[in-house]
Parts: sequence; structure tokens; C-alpha cells
Amino acid sequence: MTRMPLKHRLLVRRVLTLHVACMAILLLWTGAAAARDIVDMAGRRVSVPDTIRKVYGTSPPATSMVYAMDPALVAGLNFPFNPDEKQYLVPRVKNLPVVGGWFGQGHVANLETLLTVAPDIALVWRWHGRESAINAKIEQALAPLGIPIVYVVLEDLADYPEAFAFLGKLFGRQERARALQRYAEATLETAARVRAAVAPDEQVSVYYAEGPDGLSTECHASVHVELISLCGGRNVRRCDATNRYGMQRISMEQVLLYDPQVILSHEALFFDKVYTHPKWRNIRAVRNKRVCRIPRIPFNWFDRPPSFMRLLGAHWLMHRLYPDLYPIDLVAETQAFYRLFLQVELDAAGARSLLQP
Repeated sequence: MTRMPLKHRLLVRRVLTLHVACMAILLLWTGAAAARDIVDMAGRRVSVPDTIRKVYGTSPPATSMVYAMDPALVAGLNFPFNPDEKQYLVPRVKNLPVVGGWFGQGHVANLETLLTVAPDIALVWRWHGRESAINAKIEQALAPLGIPIVYVVLEDLADYPEAFAFLGKLFGRQERARALQRYAEATLETAARVRAAVAPDEQVSVYYAEGPDGLSTECHASVHVELISLCGGRNVRRCDATNRYGMQRISMEQVLLYDPQVILSHEALFFDKVYTHPKWRNIRAVRNKRVCRIPRIPFNWFDRPPSFMRLLGAHWLMHRLYPDLYPIDLVAETQAFYRLFLQVELDAAGARSLLQP
């Protein structure tokens, strides 16, 4: 294949740069007509359009929150959905352009695509009490484009009621926000009651098996395993995380020493072999048939990415850990949740298929 001459490559680069600059100017001009000042969840004063019609979430947790509030607001996707996921999404969202984002492992947004979708604001997931290097990169990339940056705090599931209330006011959808906020508050209250009913020495020990071999996992304080402690379980991996991404490697021997009562995994390859593997089948959770495959359609109920789906995941996990203490009808709960948060009507068979991937 013939390589383009240097002068042609430089010309193409200049044209692309000019295109991005012109789009940024156009975005600034069209958004300048009517604006209001708000205070975001990081305490920053931000000028945003009076009416917000399109929102770009810079990470899956932020994008999924916008989807829960109103799918019509989603301007672009962080990654493409697979066919199994698409059947639970509204038609408009299925074919939106993939903009990318900032969510670990180097997935940086395509700024030209971002300018093409022309969002009114960028919604950024912010962590409590720390200035994230990723947030700084987002601000550096988006500031020249004139896209207002609005922070939403979603570090813990306990942040979600306030986040729904904030987004309801921001998007002018207060009634919708109150319904989602009530569900989140009720779930957190239920989890608190379950935790209080379990003595510390009776907490079910849990191992979170990540990766096809199940030998990656998370430290107990990681956001990726928040549901375990929230639901009254005890994560067997007690350590300090070395990074936010997680997925720390451990040995099979260490898992055998942990000998957890329950194993959680969303990995199909791991789940398919765990009951026949000569080493895994010696672990208590495997012997007692308490290896639980995490539901993940259309968004993961437990982790990766952490989202509002964890509210339903909390009910699922409390029942899996303490079926006698929390004898909920998971089929009915799943139907109600999908109706409220995803605007999807499930029959009982459809709900059961989600619960048993």
C-alpha cells in the first residue's frame, strides 16, 4: 500500500484541526442563546443551557444514569452494545454513534465524533474527596470545545438517591427522579436491615471471581465489590487496592485457603468449568453449589461498569447470601425494576432468563 506523501498528510491534519475548531465554534455559538447557572455535585458553578436535550456521559456509570433518567437525552455511547443487550434498550439508543470516553484502560473519546453529536453538556463521574487525574484529563480535552462539564458523584451506592434528585432538577424531570430516588432509598434501607440482622461472625464469606480462570479479584474496599458488604457478606480478599481498576491476580492456593461459602462471577468461561475443575471443586462454595453467575443484561447488576443496576443486584445478592432471611420474589422484583428503570415489560419467563444467565 502506497504511503501518503508527507505534505499531503500535513494538509489532512490541518483540515481535520480546522474542522474540529469550526465545530467547537459552532457548538459555542448555538449554545449561547439561553443559559442558566447551576451548582454541580462537586460544588462547581457551571453555566448550562436552559433546556438540556442531549447529554454525553464520559463514562458508562454516567451514561447509564442519563439513560435511566430519559433515554432520549443520551447523545452517544461509550461502547457498542451486543445483540443480547440491545433487545432491552429503546430503539433510538441502539444505533447511536460510539463516542468512547474515559473509563480506565485507555479508552479515550473521539473528539470529532463528540462534536458531531453536539451535546449540550458532558456528565462526568466524580469521586468523593479526591481530584482524579482522569477528571483533569477530561477537563483539558473538553474545555477547548466549549462543552459545559457537570460532575455527578457516584462513588457509593448511597450516593444514588442524591444523584437522581440532582439530575432530575438538571434535566427538568423531577417527577421521574423522585420515582428512581424512592426505589434507591428503599433498597438501601432494606440492605441496612439485612446487615443488622446478621452477626459479624455469621456473615457469609464471598469470593468475587474475575477473568476466565477466576483468579482475578478485588480488595474488600474496592468500589467493584461494594455490594458484598452492603448486602451483609464478607469479602474474603482483605487488602488495600493498588489502583482503581482492580482485577488483582491471586493464586489458586490462596483461593483454596480462603475457602469461601459463596463465589460470584459474571464470566461465562469460568462458570462453565468451575464445577468440573479438579481444584475449584474442592472449595466449599463449589461443593455446596453456591457459585452464582451475576446477571448482566443490559448492564451488569454487580460491577464493570458499576451502575444503577446494582440496586436490583442488591436484592439479588441479599437473596443469594441469605435466602431464609430475605425470601424475596426475585422474578417479580426484576419485572418491577425493568419496568421502572428501563421502561421494559418482562413476562415471568423473561425475568427468569435474566436471573439465570
